[in-house]
Amino acid sequence: MGVSLPRKDLFEIPDGIIYLDGNSLGVLPKGAAIRATRVIEEEWGGQLIRAWNSAGWMDLPRVVGNRIADLIGAPEGSVATGDTLSIKVYQALDAALKMRPGRRVILSDDGNFPSDLYMAQGLIGTIDKGYELRTPAPEAVVDAISEDVAVVMLTHVDYRSGRMHDMKAVTKAAHAAGAVMIWDLAHSAGALELDIAGSDAEFAVGCSYKYLNGGPGAPAFIYARPDIVEGIEPALSGWLGHDAPFAMELDYRPAMSTERLRVGTPPILQLAVLQEALTVWDGVDLSDLRAASMRLGDLFIAEVEARCPELELASPRDAMQRGSQVSFAFEHGYSAMQALISRGVIGDFRAPDVMRFGFTPLYIDESDVIAAAEILQDVLETESWRDPRFQTRSRVT
Repeated sequence: MGVSLPRKDLFEIPDGIIYLDGNSLGVLPKGAAIRATRVIEEEWGGQLIRAWNSAGWMDLPRVVGNRIADLIGAPEGSVATGDTLSIKVYQALDAALKMRPGRRVILSDDGNFPSDLYMAQGLIGTIDKGYELRTPAPEAVVDAISEDVAVVMLTHVDYRSGRMHDMKAVTKAAHAAGAVMIWDLAHSAGALELDIAGSDAEFAVGCSYKYLNGGPGAPAFIYARPDIVEGIEPALSGWLGHDAPFAMELDYRPAMSTERLRVGTPPILQLAVLQEALTVWDGVDLSDLRAASMRLGDLFIAEVEARCPELELASPRDAMQRGSQVSFAFEHGYSAMQALISRGVIGDFRAPDVMRFGFTPLYIDESDVIAAAEILQDVLETESWRDPRFQTRSRVT
């Protein structure tokens, strides 16, 4: 058994706030600000450029990558960190297409996160060799994996509804048709017990600012199955992906590990904060975390449906089929969410009508869930969401 949950004492949670948006941006871990200050004042300020060696800056991408590998069920050395999730999607897609040169189809689904689809569209336009992107409904993906599909690229947990693909089953179907498999773990890493190595997928990508609590703009990660690494031809042959960056060779020679999927100079401040944030996982049993997540989601569904008949469940009812979030559809969802936030219950909204609530068992418990449902009930019964101040949409919803 791991440590008991939740671990609220490890996080900076503002008084009076019930935070149900960790699926979008995690809460600040208590040690993160101290670590950032130390990197700025002692390492950068005191050691200057020497800190690349003396403070271990150059090793941070590998050290943090190995810690993330632990959380996604990947072997040591198989996860590279840095850059953004969109860049990592681009890298994985390009590498996958090169692995299947006779095929011209990228298969995703119409519930995938838009940025993943945008990157696929941009890559297709850049290559300009007759590739196409197909996006069937999520439940139709397996049947759509035909012999012309080069790569299947899916987000494991749907960002709107929390619906979850069966990772092993889809990967098996992709491989049976000769396709490469890429999983986006943005809404899975730190929320579920994962076995990416056991899935046999060639690639996985993800961000670290949601359930991993790395902070806004925290670095992304990419996993490559160890047996394929030396055959990967990086689309972005950056300096830090070179086998010997400081040899200053004129021609690119990729590193003989997942490090070849690194691109530019690592963001040291962000990586250091992320490394500190990942200490909150010390001793956590991910099977316990998953069980707590399902209990919290089930409780929220029961409470909201009993109190708020206006709302329609937009997530799978079966906890085994959803990630660590619950969504409800409501015609006035944006305004209702703003009213709810004004009362100290923070969730978020996704067009056209989805109110999203994330459940992070590291700092959310049953009392939070019940209190959130009670406040939501009051917002709807009093129709406080009709207040004009809740009608104007902000840039970030």
